[in-house]
Amino acid sequence: MLPAQRHQRIIETLGRKGTVRTEDLAALLGVSHETVRRDLAVLERRALLVRVHGGATSAPSGTGEELSYLERSTSQSEAKAVIGGLAAGLLRPRQTVIIDVGTTAVHLARAVPPSFRGVVATCSLLVAAELAGRPGVEVLVAGGRVRQGDLAVSNARTVEFFEDLRADVAFLGSGGVDAHAGLTDYFLDEVATKRVILARTARTYVLADTEKHGRVAAYRVCGLDGPSGLVTDAEPSPALASALVRVGTEVICP
Repeated sequence: MLPAQRHQRIIETLGRKGTVRTEDLAALLGVSHETVRRDLAVLERRALLVRVHGGATSAPSGTGEELSYLERSTSQSEAKAVIGGLAAGLLRPRQTVIIDVGTTAVHLARAVPPSFRGVVATCSLLVAAELAGRPGVEVLVAGGRVRQGDLAVSNARTVEFFEDLRADVAFLGSGGVDAHAGLTDYFLDEVATKRVILARTARTYVLADTEKHGRVAAYRVCGLDGPSGLVTDAEPSPALASALVRVGTEVICP
């Protein structure tokens, strides 16, 4: 079992039980106690759990580190596919569309219907690769520094690209969506890009599965009143739902 798969199993087990013992995880995963302890240390650095004597407990929301691209691409894949399909349903013919970075954004790119005709601008090389060659779809890619894993593009060049673009609709990735902190992200360069997109797009939707609800990443992008809506795989918690209603941000879920 790959480390990313072990980490996902640990998080899923914690989600069900709240507390897990090292010896139980070792038996579940078929690895040594030492391997489990290393995995728990990695997940604690990412603020996904708290180590205690003999095991771990669920962690409160915090900044931590973002999971690797491999871990994120295999985590919540069904939920992300649902979100991608819902977001693709918001597209209209002849629109100029922005699709941001992240694993959920890639699911959206895959869900764009074959009948769609329009312009798609992106700062994700993975999104561009999904849509390149589609009949009737013009793909525009921002310049800038390419980040390993996501193949996300960001820096001043990326910001300039989106400053000159006026899109009909944009779909933003996120590090977390919280009732108090709003929309947050893990990468400072990408925060600047998201803010420009928000300011210059007619309607903007945040893509965030329920694991990101209540999570707070290191850098604030905007308040909950910044985007037009939240596209997610299930109803938000009462606290987050109430906060979104107060500022008039739409929730789109199954």
